[in-house]
Amino acid sequence: MLLWVSLLILAPVGGQFATEVKSVISLHPPWTTLFQGETATLICKALQFNAAQKIKWYRWYLPGEIQTETAQNTYEVRESGGYKCQAQDAHSSDRVDLIFSAANLILQAPFDVFEEDSVVLRCQAKANIVLTNMTLYKNGKILETLNKTSDFHIHQASMKDNELFPSPVLRASSTQPTERDAVTLTCETQISQQRPEGQLLFRFVKQSNNVGSDWKNSPEFQFSPIRKENSGSYWCEAWRVNSHVQKRSQELQIQVREIVQVHYYPEFVFEGQELVLICSVNGATKPITVSWYKKQDRLQKDIELQTSSKTEFTIPVVQNSDAGEYYCIARNSRFSKQSNSVIISVKVPVSQPVLTLRRPGTWNLMTDKMSLQCEVQRGSLPIWYQFFHEGVLLEEIKSTSERKMFHRLSPTEKHSGNYYCTANNGLGPQWSKVMIPVSKPVLTFSSPGTRTLGGIQMSLQCEVQRGSLPIWYQFFREGVLLKKREAISWRTVSYSFSVTGENSGNYYCTADNGFGPQRSEAMRLSVTVPVSQPVLSLSPRGTRTLVGNEVRLQCEVQRGSLPIWFQFFWEDVLLTRTETTSWRTVSYSFSVTGENSGNYYCTADNGFGPQRSESINLSVIVPVSQPVLSLSPRGTRTLVGNEVRLQCEVQRGSLPIWFQFFWEDVLLTRTETTSWRTVSYSFSVTGENSGNYYCTADNGFGPQRSESINLSVIVPVSQPVFSLSPRGTRTLVGNEVRLQCEVQRGSLPIWFQFFWEDVLLTRTETTSWRTVSYSFSVTGENSGNYYCTADNGFGPQRSESINLSVIVPVSRPVLTLRAPRVQAVVGDVVELHCEAQRGSPPILYQFYHEDVTLGSSSSPFGGGASFNLILKAEHSGNYFCEANNGQGVQRSHMVPLSVRVPVSHPVLTLRTPRVQAVVGDVLEIHCESQRGSSPIQYQFYHEDVALGNSSSLSGGGTSFYLSLTTEHSGNYSCEADNGLGVQRSEAVSLNVRVPVSRPVLTLRTARTQVVVGDVLELHCEAQRGSSPILYWFYHNNVTLENSTSHSGQGVSLNLLLTADHSGTYSCKADNGLSPQHSEAVTLSVMGLTGSKSSLIATSVTGGLLSMMAIAAVAVLFYCWLLRKAGRKPTFDSSRNPSAPDPQESTYHNVPGWIELQPVYSNVNPNRGEVVYSEVWSVKKENKVTAASEPELFKNTDSCVIYSQVKGASTAASKPQFLDPFTPHR
Repeated sequence: MLLWVSLLILAPVGGQFATEVKSVISLHPPWTTLFQGETATLICKALQFNAAQKIKWYRWYLPGEIQTETAQNTYEVRESGGYKCQAQDAHSSDRVDLIFSAANLILQAPFDVFEEDSVVLRCQAKANIVLTNMTLYKNGKILETLNKTSDFHIHQASMKDNELFPSPVLRASSTQPTERDAVTLTCETQISQQRPEGQLLFRFVKQSNNVGSDWKNSPEFQFSPIRKENSGSYWCEAWRVNSHVQKRSQELQIQVREIVQVHYYPEFVFEGQELVLICSVNGATKPITVSWYKKQDRLQKDIELQTSSKTEFTIPVVQNSDAGEYYCIARNSRFSKQSNSVIISVKVPVSQPVLTLRRPGTWNLMTDKMSLQCEVQRGSLPIWYQFFHEGVLLEEIKSTSERKMFHRLSPTEKHSGNYYCTANNGLGPQWSKVMIPVSKPVLTFSSPGTRTLGGIQMSLQCEVQRGSLPIWYQFFREGVLLKKREAISWRTVSYSFSVTGENSGNYYCTADNGFGPQRSEAMRLSVTVPVSQPVLSLSPRGTRTLVGNEVRLQCEVQRGSLPIWFQFFWEDVLLTRTETTSWRTVSYSFSVTGENSGNYYCTADNGFGPQRSESINLSVIVPVSQPVLSLSPRGTRTLVGNEVRLQCEVQRGSLPIWFQFFWEDVLLTRTETTSWRTVSYSFSVTGENSGNYYCTADNGFGPQRSESINLSVIVPVSQPVFSLSPRGTRTLVGNEVRLQCEVQRGSLPIWFQFFWEDVLLTRTETTSWRTVSYSFSVTGENSGNYYCTADNGFGPQRSESINLSVIVPVSRPVLTLRAPRVQAVVGDVVELHCEAQRGSPPILYQFYHEDVTLGSSSSPFGGGASFNLILKAEHSGNYFCEANNGQGVQRSHMVPLSVRVPVSHPVLTLRTPRVQAVVGDVLEIHCESQRGSSPIQYQFYHEDVALGNSSSLSGGGTSFYLSLTTEHSGNYSCEADNGLGVQRSEAVSLNVRVPVSRPVLTLRTARTQVVVGDVLELHCEAQRGSSPILYWFYHNNVTLENSTSHSGQGVSLNLLLTADHSGTYSCKADNGLSPQHSEAVTLSVMGLTGSKSSLIATSVTGGLLSMMAIAAVAVLFYCWLLRKAGRKPTFDSSRNPSAPDPQESTYHNVPGWIELQPVYSNVNPNRGEVVYSEVWSVKKENKVTAASEPELFKNTDSCVIYSQVKGASTAASKPQFLDPFTPHR
């Protein structure tokens, strides 16, 4: 993306950065160097955002003091200096230095130059000098020779000149935000107030790809929300419109943090330390469950957070086995998010190595083979081993599999000495123990140098660079033992004492660890005396002297060890520095000037800190300079009755000073001042006060007289009378108007000025008439108040104002649509503003939408008018307005408006090829908002996890397809967004069902060969399939029993075996999706032997047949009564637990989509004495499909009728097993 942002500096509504209003000074002509006698006009401007407020005054400064205050923004000057200006309610401008030169040739350059400006340098000569050619220099070198022109052009100024705006600074509301946060980028810069007419545009760039689409007029770019892929390096660019000036900011790195993150501390994990893993969850609703994992093995049960978004997993004591990869999974009711993985590496530092010989004993035969072994008990591999002899490295070996290494050598005489080894695995080296003689010790003092002050605490330190511990240290002064110390853990000891004068002398120390003492070099200690406070004196004595006299400063101390360094200061400024090795007194002489008044002092130092004397204040007496007399108000002409103030001032001179004022050598007044060098004398002017005035100043060295000033008393002008010709205050554009200004009295010459709305039109001087006029042709802008002023040097007199109204037809109006945002949205209030740039008021404005009148508004004082409209969808279209002030109607251009509609709450629809969603089906997820402007971006979610997105360019909804798996069960939702706000649908739940797999039938008996009377367990189970599952058991394809499993496990059926139970068994599983049959399993039941069993079987059979006959008659009678009464028969399933559901028992082999008819079947398919028949009567209008009900079949209004048919009895007849599904009584 590429984002462009612009900033209109002059308009507050354009997003400008807040700045203080500063005055801007400019020149006319633009040169900073002119000839003496020429005039420069200073122009003062201020950027006022409140255009309705008029600037009432301008102040002009030279240098730093107010020169004058004017009502106009121009001021003419003829003197060199640094000028500033200040407009009302604004800060003062920058300084402009003007030079009025007396030279014959000057180089003229403009005051301010900005980058890309075209600059003109002008080589100018006085009017009476003729030049044949001119040469222009730059940095002492010839730049160009000017033959036919005096101008030199620089077409484009470079960056070394003033910048139009500084390089922008890119800032972000957060540089490390979390996913889904809102982040704002701001590009900050400010256009120069001296060139405010420019417009700035901005854009934002990410790395080498642009992040927006165009230059824009907003200084901000917002990510809402920010995503992980938005991480990267950003910068912004600023461009001044209609120029080539484009600047870029420094890059800003933004790192988007994931919602769920894992970090740990400490950074480096060492064996034995505590390790804390932290799972940070940001921006998720609580409660949150956090699970920790290591290589897919669960380490800890879920922890529910109550008040924190973080949870910790702690390993109190880290072992090497704890190394591995860790991550966490955070879950709440709406999402499940896995964090990043962190790899924990456990570092084990090496233990102290042990250096041993290959076999015990010492080595002294040069023919022996020597092997050194360096071994550590623990430490992470790899380990680097180093072998040393007398500190010299013999060999370095790296071990990646073992914690010991060897070094072999054939010893010679040079191999005698001390050996040791080191081990290091990157966590710090460890040294083996070895006996090493101490090195020569080094003695040092705690204070730098060998000189110290009596009474301070002195510490002697003795240190050896090497040597096996323990070490015995001794301290000596002049061979006398001072202290003895033993060191068992450090190779440095110290000895402290308080210094006295007797402690001067030579000090040394010794160190010994059993191999003989080693002595340090001797150190000499000198105890010295600090200097006392110095005394400063002046010669000649006294604290006052005249300019030009010689003064000598003398600094003296009473005590202190030599050498001593003396320094002389005046007002903390160093004058001189002197070292003395034989005297405790030094002096410094100088000739006094007027600037030498002030405080003097000296310092003395002999290495123990400087001591400062008391200060002496010296006053230098300066004779007064020639005084300067000035008049206030300025000028040499004044009006009778005015107050005149004479001011006498001297630039230098010691106080007190006596001032005297004279008129024509007559003393007027005498004043003494002790604190200022300026005095004044005021009086009221009369006709006799004309004449010469001067003043004198005297401070005891003779009076000084000022230059004389001649004061003339004259008559001021009366109030002028202002008139228009032709008479009247209204006129049409193009007419000729003459303004006339006249005064009745006033001394000549008189200066007349004509003004329009306080803007000077013309200025005229008259020396013979008291009436002047000014004519001009009227334009539309000439309406307003006119007046004139007259001035003959005593302040201008202003006439009464006359208002002139110029009737101007309205111009073509401009219609502006102002909305609270870039895109107009339903519900916004849009302001339609219509304004004609010219036209006499009142003006009637009419507003239209597609030629339909919306309303009208009148502007009685000129300017525009507005009409507010609350937007609806039908307000899209073209708008225009009309303006009319009675001189004709003018219509604006059409302005189109597109009203966007926010998306409504979307509706999510799940579409599957069947009523129940099954694994493998293709699921269509359809999301649609009923209203909303296109394009609409749809986002699909499963359990708050984004599945994907799709855009609808022309409205309506969009779909997302999934091939279903078991993981796709859960809640689905979607979001719709057209840039005007995100709307989310209600959640829709989906349960994905799994068809049953082929079941497995297992026969379980107590013995390998089953016999009659054993209990047989038939267990049927499908490995997969959604619950509930209905299981059917079959014997020789005849239904035995059915049972439902709601837990997903299999079911069992127990049978008491008879001989008839031999045969094949199978089972069926069905969860309403697709029934599956198991493989058939064959069972052989061994029968009992002997006639006794046959007799028992015959007896049992006879009894059963008798009971069945009675039951059949009862059932027939019961069914007849039910049919007659119109009721259904009722069966008590509790009395026959093995009986199937009557709705499902008989038609398990009939497809669900076939209409059920009366069905006849044999209840006992085995050959025997009795055959039962059953008839199920079913109503035709009750039709059942597998998709309408979860049961396999639905059977209503049935009645079972049994009839007994005797069959031929055979000797081989066996007891018959009644089918459990056969209804019986």
